[in-house]
Amino acid sequence: MKEGIHPNYREVLFQDMSNDFKFVTRSTIQTRDTATFEGKEYPLVKIEVSAESHPFYTGTHKIVDTAGRVEKFRQKFGTRGSKTSIGG
Repeated sequence: MKEGIHPNYREVLFQDMSNDFKFVTRSTIQTRDTATFEGKEYPLVKIEVSAESHPFYTGTHKIVDTAGRVEKFRQKFGTRGSKTSIGG
């Protein structure tokens, strides 16, 4: 392998922000944040959805709205055609 052309492949901590689930895996992703998990410090990547919070894996329907997109859509179009209840 050539020197200096490959990204740094290391252990990284991923944190699901919707339910605070954390897991460690190897990745080349670049991050500025760090966090301690099980006594060891890792680079931290914050994610909105993981297998622990995704409706397909959990069997529950939950709207994850971090930027107000759902509310903005409901203000513009109301609840026409909506399969979920407001506040659901």
